[in-house]
Amino acid sequence: MSYYFKTESSLPFEEAVNKTREELQKEGFGVLTEIDVKATLKKKLDADFRPYLILGACNPPYAHKALLAEEHIGLMLPCNVVVQENSSGKITVSAVDPVASMAAVENESLKPVALEVQEKLKRVIDSI
Repeated sequence: MSYYFKTESSLPFEEAVNKTREELQKEGFGVLTEIDVKATLKKKLDADFRPYLILGACNPPYAHKALLAEEHIGLMLPCNVVVQENSSGKITVSAVDPVASMAAVENESLKPVALEVQEKLKRVIDSI
């Protein structure tokens, strides 16, 4: 079982980021965190890296359901979505598979929530 799903795009990096944000919003996700890996590695290590952005996406109703079902599930939230330039120069957009990540948590009541979030994130990825 893979822990993510992805798509490739020929959009320029910033357009792919904007499209990803739009598609997340359509599915009820907000972006709570944003990590610019390229800028962080340059600042902290003076290392050059390809464009790589981690978006911490959250769908509040589903996050609430998960938090009610499992006290420590916040350790697995938010759902990360990555927009990066790959070695061929194309843009890859990927999202964590919540079903795979929730499999590590032995709580059957999380399964339906994870399946619904998985469907939403797949639609986001498929729309880019």
